[in-house]
Amino acid sequence: MPDNRLMNLKWTSRGALAVLSVVLSSAAQSRPPAANAPLPDIRQLMQQVQEHQRQLDKVREAYTYTSMQTVQDLDGNGHVTKTQTEENEDFFVHGHIIERTVKRDGKPLSGHDEGKETERVTKLVEKAEKTPPGQPLEGPAISVTRLLEIMDVRNERRTMFRGRPAIVFDFVGRKDAKTHGLAEDASKKLQGTVWIDEADRQVAHLDVSFIDNFHVVGGLFANVQKGSNFRFDQALVPRPKEADPAAGAAGNGELWLPTGGEGTVQARVLLVKNLRQHFVEKDFDYKRFSVDTQQGKDVPAPKPQ
Repeated sequence: MPDNRLMNLKWTSRGALAVLSVVLSSAAQSRPPAANAPLPDIRQLMQQVQEHQRQLDKVREAYTYTSMQTVQDLDGNGHVTKTQTEENEDFFVHGHIIERTVKRDGKPLSGHDEGKETERVTKLVEKAEKTPPGQPLEGPAISVTRLLEIMDVRNERRTMFRGRPAIVFDFVGRKDAKTHGLAEDASKKLQGTVWIDEADRQVAHLDVSFIDNFHVVGGLFANVQKGSNFRFDQALVPRPKEADPAAGAAGNGELWLPTGGEGTVQARVLLVKNLRQHFVEKDFDYKRFSVDTQQGKDVPAPKPQ
């Protein structure tokens, strides 16, 4: 994987988009509305999504999945100069997602690296168990209410997305908004579009891009450049047969889970290094599991059943 500075930049850039992650929620069930039904108020819609977050989080804690992340370093002409991969086991603890790295560049972690990763994940699980759902485990966060004060919502419409009715709207950060902290500062530099599955109140697709340069720590650490963009997806995933059919999933025995994402980051790091990276994440191999944190550092990871 990239060195610490580049990884920190990668996650800082993606972390800036955590200001929107509060809408990636809800296991509420309802019948698809009529095509000519009036559009719901977007503010009320997003509040509904947030209110159902905890219900979905409880269901997700019964699952683990594999995330394959590929990061490509690009030169000024967009040609790939380096490719690195990381395979992780992802699972949820108390409403927080935890990633345990199991392979880098196709090779299992060595004994030393595996031990360090076990220690890191154990500490993160312990922290997650003590951190209330909805509060940040790592990185910045922002409430829906505050987000709506910073963003302008536009062009609300209803469409079909992957064969299901969806409410779509565009958003753009208000440059004149008074903000405090990394998450709020990043919010007014973004624009994008959200596709919300109308029946289940789930974000099915999210496109986001920076419409202006974003200076991290006043630009001394990094300057994320205008045009950096991100795409995230989640979808209804078939649940294993042993899953509890009453546990907050869609009526056809499926559950909303992440399926992947993609993006390109252009930045200048520490005032001297130009960085351009393209990353792709693919999520798959969904399983049920139990998390055992009572045995200490030896067993911090999920156990597939």
